[in-house]
Amino acid sequence: MAFALDRLVHPIVQAPLAGGPSTPALAAAVSGAGGLGFLAAGYKTVEAVHGDLAELRSLVSARVPFGINLFAPPGHGTGAADVAAYADTLRGDAERGGTALGEPRWDDDRYAEKLDLVCAERVPVVSFTFGCPSAGDVRRLREAGAAVWVTVTTADEALAAHATGADALIAQGVEAGGHRGSSDDARPGDIGLLSLLQLVRAAVGDAKPLVATGGIATGRAVAAVLTAGAAAAQLGTAFMLCPEAATSPAHRRAIEDGDESTALTRAFTGRAARGISNRFLREHSETAPSAYPEVHHLTAPIRAAARQRGDADGFNLWAGQTYPLAEAMPAADVVVQLADEARAVLADTAERLGDSG
Repeated sequence: MAFALDRLVHPIVQAPLAGGPSTPALAAAVSGAGGLGFLAAGYKTVEAVHGDLAELRSLVSARVPFGINLFAPPGHGTGAADVAAYADTLRGDAERGGTALGEPRWDDDRYAEKLDLVCAERVPVVSFTFGCPSAGDVRRLREAGAAVWVTVTTADEALAAHATGADALIAQGVEAGGHRGSSDDARPGDIGLLSLLQLVRAAVGDAKPLVATGGIATGRAVAAVLTAGAAAAQLGTAFMLCPEAATSPAHRRAIEDGDESTALTRAFTGRAARGISNRFLREHSETAPSAYPEVHHLTAPIRAAARQRGDADGFNLWAGQTYPLAEAMPAADVVVQLADEARAVLADTAERLGDSG
C-alpha cells in the first residue's frame, strides 16, 4: 500500500534541497523524528542517487518512510536562442573566478534512468518538480508501491497533475526559495501560498491531499497552512542551517546574516528561482534568458569556483522569503519544535474560536 500523509507523526516535510544541501543524514533525521525527509535526485548521477538511497536506508528502520524528488524533463525555454549573447555578459565573472564558462546544452537529467531506479528501489514517496509526469509514469510508480506527489504553482497545473492520478499535490507559493516548480518557466505561478491553497482546493476539490510549501519557517506558519486545508507543511530553508545539511559555508553565513532581501531570478540557471540578493543576481537578472538547463550548465563552473573560494556574491544563494528565521539546530529538533508550536497555536486558536462571549 502506498504511503499516506496521515501516517506521519508530525505533518512536517523536508523539501528536497537539490544542488548541495540535501544529504541522506538530513533526510534520515527528519524522517526519524516523525516527519518526512527527502533526498534530491536532481543534478546527480544515477549512481550517486543509488548511493544516497543505500546510505539513507542504512540510517533508518525499514518502517520509516522517506521520499525522493525527480526533475520532470524540462521543456525548451523560450530564450534558448539568447544564450550565446548572455554568455558574453558572463565572461568577466569567469575571468574573476579564474575559470571558463561551461558548455550550454539541453538534457533531461537522465530522467528515464532515475525513474527506473526509484521504481526498482520501491521508494515510498516520489515527488516531481519542473513539470508533471505522464499518467503512464504515475501508474508505473504506483504499481511499484510509491506515492506520487507533483509540485504545482497554479490551479491549472493542479488540474493537470490531478488528471494523471497523482496521490498528492505540493502547492508551492511564490515565497519559496529555490526554483519555481512550474511546468512552464514562461508562466511560473506568482501566487502567495495561502491564496494558492484556496485556488488549488477549489480546482481539485477534496480529492487530493495538499502539501503546502513556500515561506514556512515557524510552527505558527505550519498551523496556518494546516488550517487553510493542507495535510502537511513542506519546509526547505528552515533546514539549511542544520548540521546534517551540506549547505556550503558561504551560503550558511548569508542565511545567518539575514540582512539582504530575496528576489526571483533566472541569472544562475535560466529558470526562475528565489535567492538572497547578491552581486551576480543584481548584475545579470535583467539579461538572463529563460533557457534551462542551458544556462545552468553555462554558469556551473563560475558558481562552483565562487562556492569553493567562499565568495557569496558569485553563486546562487537559494532561500525563501522568511530565511532570516532559520536556526542552526539539529534537524530532529527543528521537526519537534515546529510540531509542538503548531499544536499549541492550533489549541489556542480553537479555544479562542470557541469563546462566544
